[in-house]
Amino acid sequence: MKLNTLFFITFSLLSIGANAHGPTPKKADKSIIINAPIDKVWAVIKHFDKISDWHPDVLSSTGDGKNKSGSERKMTLESGVLEEGLDYFSDADHEYNYRLKTENTDVFPVSSYTTAIQLVAEEDKTKVKWKSRFYRGDTANTPPKRLNDESAVKAMNSFIQNGLEGLKEKLEK
Repeated sequence: MKLNTLFFITFSLLSIGANAHGPTPKKADKSIIINAPIDKVWAVIKHFDKISDWHPDVLSSTGDGKNKSGSERKMTLESGVLEEGLDYFSDADHEYNYRLKTENTDVFPVSSYTTAIQLVAEEDKTKVKWKSRFYRGDTANTPPKRLNDESAVKAMNSFIQNGLEGLKEKLEK
């Protein structure tokens, strides 16, 4: 009897601990080859505040135009506005990293994200690598469907894929 009680208490404590850890970070990691030299692709993508020029999901975008750490942009999507901040920018490396500045789960079903875009020359073509790490919109243990892991992963992968395809279309016209 004592062994059964001990087993039950141990199992109960382990079960509680397993549900208390919260969400795990998710990731999206995509790339595309664009039939254009790296300098031509970089000339379009490097303007952090002009993502609406090439991303089909972004209706408009504004920012300070400085392309340096600390720069910010506002992107208007069909569902509303997201605010992002630029953390790292390198002309030499053809790369920048940014993050969600202000959570807005009514617009996008994630609570936070960090994202990196990097270009890699492949002879006369360019590989665009876009990756993101993020958390679902509701980080509680039982999120509603629209803010769960599946919704966050679907939204981020779709946003990145649409952006890559929009950039390719713009540059290969």
